[in-house]
Amino acid sequence: MTPTPAPKASRGIGARIRRAAVDTRPFAVPAYRRVLVGQGASLVGTMVTEVTVPVQIYSITHSSFYVGLAGLFGFVPIVVFGLYGGAVADRVDRRRLCLWSSLVTWAVTIALLAQTLLHARSEFLLLGLVAVQGAGFATASSARGAIIPRIVPHELIPAANTLSFTVGNIGQIAGPLVAGVLLTLPHGFAYAYGADAILFTLSLYSTWRLPPIPPAGAATGTGIGAVFEGLRFIGGSPVLLMSFAVDIAAMVLAMPNALFPEAAATRFHGGIGVLYSAVAIGSLLAGLCSGWIARVRRQGVALTLAVVAWASAITLAGFTRALWLAVALLVLAGAADLVSAVYRQTILQTWAPDEMRGRMQGVFTVVVAGGPRLGDLRAGAMASATTLGIAWSGSAMLCVVLVIVGALAVRPFRQYDAHHDPTPGKRPPPTPDPPTTRPRSPAEPAR
Repeated sequence: MTPTPAPKASRGIGARIRRAAVDTRPFAVPAYRRVLVGQGASLVGTMVTEVTVPVQIYSITHSSFYVGLAGLFGFVPIVVFGLYGGAVADRVDRRRLCLWSSLVTWAVTIALLAQTLLHARSEFLLLGLVAVQGAGFATASSARGAIIPRIVPHELIPAANTLSFTVGNIGQIAGPLVAGVLLTLPHGFAYAYGADAILFTLSLYSTWRLPPIPPAGAATGTGIGAVFEGLRFIGGSPVLLMSFAVDIAAMVLAMPNALFPEAAATRFHGGIGVLYSAVAIGSLLAGLCSGWIARVRRQGVALTLAVVAWASAITLAGFTRALWLAVALLVLAGAADLVSAVYRQTILQTWAPDEMRGRMQGVFTVVVAGGPRLGDLRAGAMASATTLGIAWSGSAMLCVVLVIVGALAVRPFRQYDAHHDPTPGKRPPPTPDPPTTRPRSPAEPAR
């Protein structure tokens, strides 16, 4: 008996759902799976520590200013080692650089555990460890971000970035929730740092299993000249420059993380874990229905709208005194943040040649990781000088205005088409696609 075909409308709905669902084709590449596993494990532990450190500082000082000061101590080494580490990543084996810099970060986690077990109770010791941790993190991130375009086919880079951010958001959800539970226990700080140390060990093993990834382009220096060469490359591209500028505005002016301990203690009377997790929950939900992201051509406009949506949701969250509503708005902000993050990373990775990608990723690390820390300093200082509401919502409204004005003023960014370069002659030659799209064996080196 011949089966009855499905109605055309049902087939159309199914096709649209598949097109909207997350693109999982990069999973076929073994090296990419290892990167993803290592990233996921390390981010869960990292987020546990990123929640624990400010809570511990606040428990010692009872001051949002010191919580914000941790942002400054993390920001300076991220700038220095993000830029310099990116130059080094263009010169040496990226796998080896990622492994050694990750070992530095793991050692800091062990030191955080030790200072808790020894009852040091020193905010300045914590700030110093945050600085060293920032240096290791920035160098590892510069190398790791430059690895992805080398291990997946060119056409799968947007999908690989979306998967990376989605898995990262799972870590950013699980980490704060785990921290929220552990910090309620006796000796909770020690449990939290111990969990981070175990998870980071799994990340180190995943990095160790990667194939060697030596530089593919012409040899470059690793000194200050190479750093400035990368900065000049960005300065000559309005598209890259604006993609970084809108992200700086979003993170510095609209990032409320440093205010969460005070808000949980004085406004919401609890909920520290869910506040830190809410943005990542929104990003995860957006990632699960992100198949449409790679099909958008006007990525400059899409990036602008995503950042405006992020800052608007943050602004509204700062006005509410109901925890559930603040969390819901932060979830919406997180969905917008996932979209903007994928477009920023994809524009960067597809615009630059391989011999520049380490330095470009170094700048990306400075902006993405350093921006929130600078935002922590801004938020903590504003909260101490004014009120929690002004520090949370006031500058987020300014972010909306600046991003809209900037996008309207920079025409190449506003007209940027992912499938057609509107400024011929300024873009470097594209990196050739890998010679094959078949999955590589674990022992086969990336080309």
